[in-house]
Amino acid sequence: MTRDNNHTFSLKLAALIGEIYPEVDANILASQVIDAFFPEGTHRRKRGRVPGNGQWSERDSLLITYGNSFVDGQHKPLDLLYDFLHRHLNGVIAGVHILPFFPYTSDDGFSVTDYYAVNPVLGDWADISRIAAEFNLMSDLVLNHVSSQSNWFNAYLQGHEPYDRFFFEANPTDDLGSVVRPRTHPLLRDVDTANGPRHVWCTFSHDQVDLNFANPEVLLEFLRVMRMHVEKGVRIIRLDAVAFLWKEVGTSCIHLPQTHAIVRLMRLLADYAIEPVILLTETNVPNAENLSYFGNRNEAHSVYNFSLPPLVLHAMMAGTARVLNRWQGTMPPAQMGCAYLNFTASHDGIGMRPAEGLLEAEEQARVIEKVRDFGGRVSMRALPGGGEAPYELNITWYDAMKGTFAGKDQWQFDRFMASQTLIMALEGIPALYIQALLGASNDIEGVEKSGQNRAINRHRWDYEDLNARLDDPESTQSRVMNELLRRMSVRRRQKAFHPNATQFTLQIDERLFGLWRQSLERDQSIFALHNVSDDALVIAPQAINLIDGANWVDLLSGEKIDPTGTEIRFAPYQCRWISNRG
Repeated sequence: MTRDNNHTFSLKLAALIGEIYPEVDANILASQVIDAFFPEGTHRRKRGRVPGNGQWSERDSLLITYGNSFVDGQHKPLDLLYDFLHRHLNGVIAGVHILPFFPYTSDDGFSVTDYYAVNPVLGDWADISRIAAEFNLMSDLVLNHVSSQSNWFNAYLQGHEPYDRFFFEANPTDDLGSVVRPRTHPLLRDVDTANGPRHVWCTFSHDQVDLNFANPEVLLEFLRVMRMHVEKGVRIIRLDAVAFLWKEVGTSCIHLPQTHAIVRLMRLLADYAIEPVILLTETNVPNAENLSYFGNRNEAHSVYNFSLPPLVLHAMMAGTARVLNRWQGTMPPAQMGCAYLNFTASHDGIGMRPAEGLLEAEEQARVIEKVRDFGGRVSMRALPGGGEAPYELNITWYDAMKGTFAGKDQWQFDRFMASQTLIMALEGIPALYIQALLGASNDIEGVEKSGQNRAINRHRWDYEDLNARLDDPESTQSRVMNELLRRMSVRRRQKAFHPNATQFTLQIDERLFGLWRQSLERDQSIFALHNVSDDALVIAPQAINLIDGANWVDLLSGEKIDPTGTEIRFAPYQCRWISNRG
C-alpha cells in the first residue's frame, strides 16, 4: 500500500513538472523538488490528505497585523505583539497573519532581502515560533519578486550562478501592450550587469524585481523557504501576488497555465506534509479570476474574498444591500476542502478591480467621491494600451464608515459594527485587520512622511498609549475592540458558522443583507440579518420561515423571537443572528 501511494505521489509530481517544465527531465527535477521540501530528517505522509471540512471550524478566525504595529522604544515589537495577542485575543481569535517579517527595503516588507531571516528590528525566529505555539500562524511567501538590494539580485548583477538566471528579462521592443498592470510606473528597469546591459521586469516597483520561474532553480529555492517556515511553526502560507508569477512576452502575463500548475505542485507537497499546511492565494483581481485558484480542489485551500470589501463599502454608503445581495446570491459555495477568507479592511487599500462587472461605473465613482470626502486617497493602475484607472482606495475602514452618500452622520460606530458583523456570518473564515480591530482613524501624518497612500492605514501604535485607551471604556479603541471580540466570541460557538456550513442568501428587504446558515449536522439554523441602512426596519417572522415550536433567540442581543409574532424590529444598522439553538 505504501508503495502504491508513493507511486501515486510520484506520478502526480512528475505530471505537474512536465506541465511546467516540458524541456526538463521530470524524474531528476522531481527528486530535487522532494529534496527541497522534504529534506533529510523530515518525513512525508503515506497518503495525501483528502479534501474535507475538518481543516477548519467555526472557531477559526484571523488577525492581520504587521510585526511592528505596536512599539514602545524598549521592547522588541514581536514581544509586544505577543503580549497583545496573549492578553486580548487568546481564546477568541485563533490565528494571526504577521505581514512580512523579513529584512526588506521598501513596500513595508514586501520587498524582501532575505527570506531565511527575521528582521532584527522586530525580533528573531524564537519570537515567531512563540506566537506560532499559541496561534495558527500565517506567513507571506513573497514569490513574485525580491528586493533590488537583495543578495540574489546583487549576485545576478555580478553574473554569478545560479542567480544570473533568477530574474525575468525583456526588451523594450517586445510586445508588452497586453500586460496587466497593478501600477503606473514603467514595467522595465534598465540595469548594468557583468553580462552587459539588461532590462529587468518590475511588476510592482523598480525596487521589486520579478523572478524568473521558468528557471526551475527559482522554484526549488522557494520550496526550501516554504519548508523552513513550516519548521518554524507556520501553518498557513500566503502566496503573495501569485497571479503574476509566470511571464510570457506577448500575453497578459497574469493567471497563465504554468502559474496554476505551480500552485497545484505546492498543494501536492502540502497535502503530503506531516504538518497541516494550508495554502492561501492573494489575487486581487475580478471575482471569476480569483475563484479559479481553487482549481478542482487541488490548488489553494483558501482564497481571499476580494469582491467583499468594495461591495460592503458600497452597501454601507448607499444604505442598500441590493448589489451585495445580488452578488452573494450568485457566489458558488466553496468546494469540499476549500474555504473563503472573508475580510473588509487589510494592510492594502480597498481593491477596485474585484468590483469590475459588479458595481456600475457611476456607483464606483460615488464611492470614490465619498472616500475622498472622508479623508481617503485613491491609487491608480496603468491600463493596457495606455490610460489609468482606480486600483484601490486608501482609507481606514473605520473612517470609511463616517457616513453615507448623503454625507457624514452620527452612525459611524454602528455602521462599522454592521459591516464587520456580516463578514463574520458569511460562509468562510473571517479575518480582522489590526487597524479595524482598534477603530483606527486615517494616519495622514504617515502618508505625508512616507509619500505612500497605503500608509494611511498602517499606523504604528505606542503600546503604552494604546493600553491606556483600551482601559478607558469610553475610548473608540476600547468600544470597537470589545464589541468586535464579543461578537466573535458568539460566532465561534455556533456550528452553523462552520466555514463550509450551508448558506442561502435571503431576499427580504434590500436594506437587509440576510443569510440562512445551517450546520453540517443540520441541527442548527441561523438567520443572520444585517441592516445596512440608517432606517428602522420591521419584518414579519414568516418572511424568514421561522419554524413554530422551536425556541428562537437573537444570539447577539439575547432577545427571544416569537415565530408566531407579527414583527421583528431592527434599529439602524442593527444585526440579528436568530438561531434555534441559543
